[in-house]
Amino acid sequence: MPTRLYVCNACCCGVERKGNMAVPLEELKEAWVEHGLAPDVKLTVSSCLGPCSMANVCMFTNESGRTWIGNLTTQEHYDVLVEWAQQVAQKGPEHPLPPMLDALRFTPV
Repeated sequence: MPTRLYVCNACCCGVERKGNMAVPLEELKEAWVEHGLAPDVKLTVSSCLGPCSMANVCMFTNESGRTWIGNLTTQEHYDVLVEWAQQVAQKGPEHPLPPMLDALRFTPV
């Protein structure tokens, strides 16, 4: 089962007028193509994933279940997300999140 990354870009996430950083969708899509990530890490731009209080949310799924990351507020967060996806493609779906993203992990209520 490949890892699937869902990036929210809906009612709150990525909406600058609500004070949130725009989600760099084109850059993410280009990075997936440039690094050939699609066979190992499926990228899906999603409508609302639900936890709107955690602006700029993404969720990934793999054989271990779901992992939620929220408050992606800088370009560096998204850059590290791409780097992590590259590592997953090379080393497998159990490759751990880097500390910067692990600090943003949450459990939705």
